Amino acid sequence: MAIVHVLEPHLKDLGGGFMVRRLLPAALRQAVGPFVFFDHFGPVTHQPDDNHDVRPHPHIGLSTVTYLFEGAMVHRDSTGVVQRIEPGAINWMTAGRGIVHSERAPDDLRGTRYASHGLQLWCALPESLEECDPAFAHTPAADIPEVVGDGRALIGELLGVTSPVKPTSPTLYVEFSMSPGSVAHLPASEFERAIYGLEGTVNIDGEPLEPLALGVISGDACAITAPSGARFVIIGGQPLGHRHMVWNFVSSRRERIEEAKTAWRAQAMGQVPGETDFIPY
Repeated sequence: MAIVHVLEPHLKDLGGGFMVRRLLPAALRQAVGPFVFFDHFGPVTHQPDDNHDVRPHPHIGLSTVTYLFEGAMVHRDSTGVVQRIEPGAINWMTAGRGIVHSERAPDDLRGTRYASHGLQLWCALPESLEECDPAFAHTPAADIPEVVGDGRALIGELLGVTSPVKPTSPTLYVEFSMSPGSVAHLPASEFERAIYGLEGTVNIDGEPLEPLALGVISGDACAITAPSGARFVIIGGQPLGHRHMVWNFVSSRRERIEEAKTAWRAQAMGQVPGETDFIPY
C-alpha cells in the first residue's frame, strides 16, 4: 500500500477563538522526517474587531517554517528581525539555543476585514545544531522555483528542481496545485514522506486521500492523481530520532527543556525590541 498511515487533525484554539487543525505530533507518530509539528490555519476571515496577534513567546531546538496562501503577518524576534510575511514566501526561523518572537497583524490590515490561510510547521534541529545561534531567513515568493506538474519546490529538491531555502537537515516541502486528470510522479526516496490535502481528493497509486488529512506514504515510487483537481503539500526528509516536546520547546534532552522553562519564567531568554508583553509558560 502506498499510504502507510492517515493522520486526522484535531482542533486547537490558539487564543481568541483562532482555531487551527493540528496534524503533528500524533498518536501514531511524532514526526515525518524532521517535521515534528504541523498546523493548518484558515481559511478564515478576520473581522475588524478581532485580535489574533500572537504575543512574544520562546522556542528552543527547532526551526519554524511559515507559509501563507492568503493574508499577511508581521514577524518580530529577539535577534532584531522585523519581516512582513506574505503568500508564497518561505520564512525559516531557527531557534537554536533560544529565540523569542511575535506574530501580529500588519498595521495596514488591522481593523479591517481580511482573509488568512496558511501552514506553520516545525522542524527539529539535528542534535549538533540544537544550541546554535538563533537566526531568521526570508525567501520571497519570486525566488521559489516551479516544479513540472504545477508544483513549487518550497524546501529541498524534487524532480530536478532545488529550492534556494537552506534547511538544517535533508528536508522536503513541496506545494502542488493539480488540474483535473493530471498526474505527478514521485520517485522512490529514502526520506520519510507525507502528503497533506488542502483542497480536493488526491489518489496515491489509486488509494484516495481526502482533504485535511495527512497521509504518510511509503518510500516507493508512486503516481499522484487528482480526478477533480486538488491542492496539496508534500513534506518529508531524513528522520532525526525522538524529540522531547513541551509547549514551544523541542530537544533531544529532557533536562534542556526544564532549563528553558526556568529561563522563560525568569524572562531570561531575550525580548522582542519594542514589545513588553509576553505569553507566560
